[in-house]
Amino acid sequence: MLPVLSVEDIYVEFATGGTTIQAVRGVSLTVDRGETLGIVGESGSGKSVTALSILRLVARPGRITRGRVMFEGSDLLQMGERELRKVRGARIAMVFQDPLTSLNPTLTIGNQIVETICEHRPTPAGEAWREAEDLLRQVHMTLPEQRLRQYPFELSGGMRQRAMIAMAFSCRPAVLIADEPTTALDVTVQAQILDLMDEIRKDLGTSVILITHDLGVVAERCDHVAVMYAGQIVEYAPVKELFESPKHPYTQAMLAALPDWRRPRTEGPLPALPGQPPDMKNVPDGCPFAARCPSAMDVCVKRVPAQTIVGSADVSGGDGSRYVRCLLYEDGSSIGY
Repeated sequence: MLPVLSVEDIYVEFATGGTTIQAVRGVSLTVDRGETLGIVGESGSGKSVTALSILRLVARPGRITRGRVMFEGSDLLQMGERELRKVRGARIAMVFQDPLTSLNPTLTIGNQIVETICEHRPTPAGEAWREAEDLLRQVHMTLPEQRLRQYPFELSGGMRQRAMIAMAFSCRPAVLIADEPTTALDVTVQAQILDLMDEIRKDLGTSVILITHDLGVVAERCDHVAVMYAGQIVEYAPVKELFESPKHPYTQAMLAALPDWRRPRTEGPLPALPGQPPDMKNVPDGCPFAARCPSAMDVCVKRVPAQTIVGSADVSGGDGSRYVRCLLYEDGSSIGY
């Protein structure tokens, strides 16, 4: 079965102040129908830029310099703007981490949901308004009739995020991209929002790309996970395999730093990863993680690691596929740079 979305060898750069920042470098990933793919990594690793590049929403001075985004048989990067507008919001929707800056402050929640519905599906205004009210009920919004007539600033953070989810699912998209959708919310509301997304995803068969810093969320909610570092995917695996047997030293360091209630207090502080990610204006030769890697070899500062298969030979991202970008695993099974 073909994946619903395939990102192939994407490069994104930002040219500013006479320098070029290489934000995303050769990212490839696939999403199967109905699955949730988690993307994790430090701030600045390229997670959000990768998501924005899928819908060609990278703002200037950023630009996509190479790659393909295949969706329903078409390359979104080659589409005209008019064609692409039919995909954005309708077939691929996006939920951002800060709904207050994503929603229009001058329009009521109802008007914004109705506008989204009518933009992609010619619908009489009265019918669209009733549909908007039903959508707010589906996302468990209290007093939906009243909320439709309120402005974003009149709602709490959790309510605004529910409104964004209602808007995102209004056209029954094939893919939902959720970029840190619960960052500004308290723990209880975070769980409610994630439960809500899971519920609607299962009802509609929507595929989800979930960008997050929270490895606990990934372990609980995702089918596959892509770990990003310095603009690249350094490890891709089924979520269970990644947590049980992380391969890349960066993934190992992230998991080692997770709190564990079984850990005796006498063992001291959690292990920390020394150093900082590389300056993306001047990415070093060789492996970008070499300067921080406890397993680094002399060759690591000279050679760029290839994506190396460590699981199934199915590199497309299907069930069981797994690869890592690390010289420790290169044994002739590399699949490109």
